[in-house]
Amino acid sequence: MLNVGIIGASGYAGEELMDILLNHPEVRISYLAAKLQENQPITDLFPRFKKRISLICDKEAHLKEVCLKCDLVFLALPHTVSMGLAPGLLSAGKKVIDLSADYRLKDVSLYEAFYRAKHKDKAHIKEAIYGLPELYRNRITSAKLVANPGCYPTVSLLALAPLLAFGLVDPESIIIDAKSGATGAGRKAAMEFFFSEINEDFRAYKVNTHQHMPEINQELSLLADKKIRVAFVPHLLPVNRGILASIYARKSRKGAKPQGRNLVDVYKKFYKNEPFVRIKEEGRFPKLKDVQHTNFCDIGIQDDKDKIIVIACIDNLLKGASGQAVQNMNIMCDFPENTALS
Repeated sequence: MLNVGIIGASGYAGEELMDILLNHPEVRISYLAAKLQENQPITDLFPRFKKRISLICDKEAHLKEVCLKCDLVFLALPHTVSMGLAPGLLSAGKKVIDLSADYRLKDVSLYEAFYRAKHKDKAHIKEAIYGLPELYRNRITSAKLVANPGCYPTVSLLALAPLLAFGLVDPESIIIDAKSGATGAGRKAAMEFFFSEINEDFRAYKVNTHQHMPEINQELSLLADKKIRVAFVPHLLPVNRGILASIYARKSRKGAKPQGRNLVDVYKKFYKNEPFVRIKEEGRFPKLKDVQHTNFCDIGIQDDKDKIIVIACIDNLLKGASGQAVQNMNIMCDFPENTALS
């Protein structure tokens, strides 16, 4: 039985982690901590877990106790916080899955520019494995520290990976037009996320300046074997959860579909062994309700004369955060990859 801890248990991602892990046959949740006024039963925060878990959630994480009780720790914390805890856990031989951005970017200067904080743990950035299983499964298997991808990068990378892997689009032409539910901002009190501000509205934000941009660019550049800078425009939807990304790119003059296959077949072949990627048939496209409360990424492709349009959807709290984190845990610990996620 694997003993796991969740630090940041009071957030949306922490809550989803508990819900998944309580149904995992190989896992025991043995430690919880969150930023609280006082220690309190986790069921006071989330009554829906009554008779499922009886742990006290600590108001702050105590490293010695975490290391004593846990084999693997999920850090479901705000950006810039995880890097203060991960080194101690790793030094104690614990496996760590970080849901923040603290270990995703290999270029520290980009991290510090986009997250406006000095990085406190540069030593572990190099060894952190980017936790997108569809691209890095073999490396995740032996990882000690996994940098769980952001929600926008997850949907964008899965939508674009086959096109860049086969050189089918001009990397300089990529436009990502993405829309997310309000939980993507995390559980926090901010006027712009109040119900009365979001309801009956729809808006773009952080246009081409979002903190997920360098993460998307980093991974797409590795796929294309050249530096890429996409145009990325996120939007806030008046819904609780889910991301829909509409992605546009010009066809490459050099690229050729493998063995003359149509694009749907290219995607199906690329993801044929992936348990959580589903490709729509030609002319069909995903919607939020197809993926909400699941760990799936659904993708539809439109092949036009001079351009390719890809529509992709995920649940931002599951495949975009906690579901993917458990998927990574399953790979790291040699459990069936879909355990507790089907």
